[in-house]
Amino acid sequence: MNYGISILFRAIPLLMALFCFGYGAFVLDMGTDTNRFVAGPVVFSLGMICIALFATAGTIIRQIIHTYSTAAKYALPIIGYLAAVVCFIGGMTYISDGSTVAHFVAGHVICGVAFITACVATTATSSTRFTFITQNSKKTDHAVPAKSFSSAQADILIILAVVFAVITWVWAFWLLGQSDIHTAYYVAGHVMAGLACICTSLVALVATIVRQIRNSYSAAERKWWPALVLVMGTLSILWGLWVLTNADPGKSSTGYIMIGLGLVCYSISSKVILLAVIWRNVFKLANRIPLIPVLTALTCLFLSAFLFEMTTLNDVYFVPARVLAGLGGICFTLFSIVSILESGTSN
Repeated sequence: MNYGISILFRAIPLLMALFCFGYGAFVLDMGTDTNRFVAGPVVFSLGMICIALFATAGTIIRQIIHTYSTAAKYALPIIGYLAAVVCFIGGMTYISDGSTVAHFVAGHVICGVAFITACVATTATSSTRFTFITQNSKKTDHAVPAKSFSSAQADILIILAVVFAVITWVWAFWLLGQSDIHTAYYVAGHVMAGLACICTSLVALVATIVRQIRNSYSAAERKWWPALVLVMGTLSILWGLWVLTNADPGKSSTGYIMIGLGLVCYSISSKVILLAVIWRNVFKLANRIPLIPVLTALTCLFLSAFLFEMTTLNDVYFVPARVLAGLGGICFTLFSIVSILESGTSN
């Protein structure tokens, strides 16, 4: 990877973050209706995920082009975790400061986005010794390299991602368990479930990176970790399709967001699949895998375009249309990350 391309791949997450921040603020500022108080803050919060993805991109790229310093080793993951903390505080503030349905739904969703951001920051932390993946892939034994993660460090990173995912799942089912109280619980609960699917997918990514760095990645894991991500993506999409059958348009429109979240899971699968297929193996189509997040990004944007037209018939599609545009930006950011991985692990 040359220096110019490395700048481009690091710029993409920042540009997508700028898009989410700018578009979210624009949506919120252009009116006073309830839908804008949901869509604007949620789209804005998606920019925090892009910031954490930038930290991941910077961590890997600097190792590839040999500009990785001690300061960058600690600063980049910290940036990711700070983005998660700011996002979570924003979500909780939104919940506590407002008594409207819009504040309730947006606040809970933003907190869910914060957990995804934290999982991505954990991915950045796991990638601080990325170069060991290429070195270990050329070996035939399972000896742990001297300067890789210790067993305790590896377990902590994986457990940390699992904790974030479990909290998100528990929060989702708590909301769903009270969905008969008000539609707000139903909407927030289903979106939170889709966010939990993404967190679970990121557990697979963290585990893959950590275990390859420690040279303990097994043949079975080459199948199970990618399968877990694909199952999460399929679960979110099928769940979303089921929600679309609800007779209440205010509830059924949430299904489109769940479908978009499932597409984000598929984007994450490109990273897990890439690392699996090139591990001690020659895979000639590895450079085609980055097309997966490109296709998911386009799907989100095309679906968003249709929902923009449907909004002229019913306002319930206002929020899904805007959120899907933001999710398209997330998918495109993941294209940058998987391209970096492909460049860093290619022979």
